This record gives sequence, structure tokens and C-alpha cells, in this order.
Amino acid sequence: MNTKKVIIWSITVALGGFLFGFDTAVISGADLSIQKLWALNDLQQGLTISIALFGTVFGALFGGIPSNSIGRKKTLVWIAALYLISAVGSSLAFDWYSFLFFRFIGGLGVGASSVAAPMYISEISPAKSRGKLVALFQFNIVFGILVAFLSNYLMDLVLPGGWRWMLGMEALPAIAFLLLVNSVPYSPRWLVVKKNNTDEALKILKVINKGDDERAQAELDAIIKSKHGEQKSNDSLFSGKYSRPIMLAVVLAIFNQVSGINAIIYYTPRIFEMTGLGTSTALLSTTGIGLINFIFTLLAMAFIDRFGRRTLMLIGSVGLIATLGLVSSAFYSNNFGGYNVPVYLFIYIAFFAFSQGAVIWVFIAEIFPNQVRAGGQSLGSFTHWIMNACLTFIFPYITEKIGGGHTFMFFSVMMVFQLVFVIFIMPETRGKSLEELENG
Repeated sequence: MNTKKVIIWSITVALGGFLFGFDTAVISGADLSIQKLWALNDLQQGLTISIALFGTVFGALFGGIPSNSIGRKKTLVWIAALYLISAVGSSLAFDWYSFLFFRFIGGLGVGASSVAAPMYISEISPAKSRGKLVALFQFNIVFGILVAFLSNYLMDLVLPGGWRWMLGMEALPAIAFLLLVNSVPYSPRWLVVKKNNTDEALKILKVINKGDDERAQAELDAIIKSKHGEQKSNDSLFSGKYSRPIMLAVVLAIFNQVSGINAIIYYTPRIFEMTGLGTSTALLSTTGIGLINFIFTLLAMAFIDRFGRRTLMLIGSVGLIATLGLVSSAFYSNNFGGYNVPVYLFIYIAFFAFSQGAVIWVFIAEIFPNQVRAGGQSLGSFTHWIMNACLTFIFPYITEKIGGGHTFMFFSVMMVFQLVFVIFIMPETRGKSLEELENG
């Protein structure tokens, strides 16, 4: 196995995850400044923060179309261009409406990258290390979040209220991604299933399986066999044949968001200020969340292929139930002495990063057959992002109306339901090839 090549390709494609994380988290530093600048009410501010997420909904919903027609690679090139346009446009926005437009453009890139990047990595990775390699996408997401939080904090020290510089910083990694992603090959599975180009696919498989042409040919034969089986059945994604992977992808994506993760990430400074922390301290504590997220994603990458997806989800579910319950209790009792809420949220982030954060993109990229993987990945991503957008939009409003206690208790109860789902329904996908998973 040409491990070095596969890792380089995976890291390159996973840079889309870095931009994903940076784009979604950088807005937290601009949250309050933008609200004051354009005198926005709570619902308008919810739209300002969530507009990029509504872009991700469309990007995820339609991201499977170019991934199938022009390939995962070329789709990623266009995604890089969207990130660049959004970064420059958002930082130069002259009014609220132009700002919404450019943030929406960035959201399209985020949504489409959540379809194309994990799918591409899963299709070039060996079964024994597929979880770790696809998790590079999540690793880069949290790395992007960490860099965004740190960048926001430093920018606030140097240029208080300099939110335009915060958002404009994204242009630098966007340019790097645009240049680098052109160097990766096409997915061999896409070449066979969508373009019937077995010769080019075999060349790439031989590079992946350096020194083992026989294994490369065997992989190609398995892909061709899978393709012919799908063509004979001629079933669409929603024919009923794929109801189980659809259910698994949709339910996991819903639980990922009703844990409250992105509402917490986007509004961390606001949440911390609700507990009495000052603006500067809140931004520094936000950087701490990014660091914890980063460290525990690294740990998850080390264990996801060793212990499996379900084990990580079981551990995470229990931890999320407990920490969300503690945050809720602090709001109910109005007990904000010291840094108890930030500490609870640090532990919450650790459990999330070790479980759902690492598992979701790996699991969804694995459970659909080759013929419908783009559509299945798109459906899972769409579900994730529509839930994300809705929760982020209403979060300022509901915390204002019903309080932090009820809000975080809702998230905790949802994690109880997730625990039941993991115990009784979620299958293990560790160590199986994509074709083996397809055949049950």
C-alpha cells in the first residue's frame, strides 16, 4: 500500500475541512460587532449568523450532482473558489444585505465540501485505515475552528472590533486549497461507476497499491462487480432498497445537531457573557474550546479504527448527557461562580470531538453503495445542515425567551435518545471494504 501517497491526497482534500471549520467558526468573533453596526434585532442577528448555514443546506443538497457529473476532484476546485469569493466579499461588505449574500456563498462551499471531501477520501482509502483517513476531514474542521477562534482573539487584541479582518483571513487558506487540490487524482470508483474508465482507474489503484498490482486488479474487479449489480437492479436512492442506510444517515445527522454543538460553537462568546464573563475573557475561553476540540479529535483519530465507530459513540453519548445536564443545572440555579459553565462546556466539547465529531462524516461516507454514494452523502449532509441552520437561527431567540436552563436540558434529553439509537440500531463498519459493507 502506497501509504504516503494516500495520506498526502487525503490531507490535501481534507483542507476543505479546514476552510469548513474556519468559515463556520470565524463568524462568532464578529457576532456582537455586526449586531451593533447594523442595529439588528435578535431574529435578524440569528439570520446573520445562520445565513451561511442556509447556504450549506443548498450546497449539501446539490453537492452530489457535480460530484457525480464532473467528479469529486473538480467539485472540490469549485468549492475552493466559493470559499475565496466569500472571504473577500464578506470582509468588504458595505451593508447587511451584501454581507448576507457573501456569507451565503461561503455556505454553499461548506455544504458541498461536506459531500465531496469525505466521499473522495473514503473512495481512495484502504479499509483498515479508512476511518482515520476520512476523520482527517473532521480533524481539519476542528483545526480550522481552533485557528478561527485564535485568530479572532488576536485580532481583537490588535484591532478591537476589527471583524472585517477576522473574516478576510479566510482568503489565505482558500487560495492554498485552490492551488493544491488540482494535484490529486480522480477517484477510481467515480471513474469506473460514472465514466466507465477502467484503464485510468486501474492506474490510480496501482499507485495506491504500490508494488501489488494483483491487489489493484482485485479492487477494480470488485468495483466493476458492484457497479454491474447496481445497474441490474437500476434502483434510485429513494426506491426503498436503501431505506436502512438512509435512516442511519438521517438519524445520525439529526442527533449530531440536536446535541447543540454548532449553536454552542457559533455563540460561545454570547453564552459565556450570559454567565458574567467579559468580552475579552469570553473570546479567550472560546479559544480554549477550539483547543479541546482539536486535542480530542486527534485522540478519536487514533482510536476510531481500533475500537470502532459504535464504541466512540457510546462513550460520547454518556458524556454529552452528563455535561449538558450540568450546564442546564447551572442556568436553572443561576450558579455562575468561577468558571463552572466554561469548564462544563470544555468537557462537553471533549466528549463530542471524541465521538460524534469524528464519526459522522466517516460513517455516512461508508454506509451507501458506490452507485448511490454521492446521493446518500448529499442526503446525510443536507439533513445535518438544515438542522444546523434552523437551530442556529433560533438559538438567540429561544435562549432569550425560555432561558439557558431549558435550552441545554433539551439538548441533554436528545442525547439520551441518541444513546438508545447507538445501543440498539447503529451497526459497526470498522475494517470492512466499501464493497463488503454494500453486500451487508
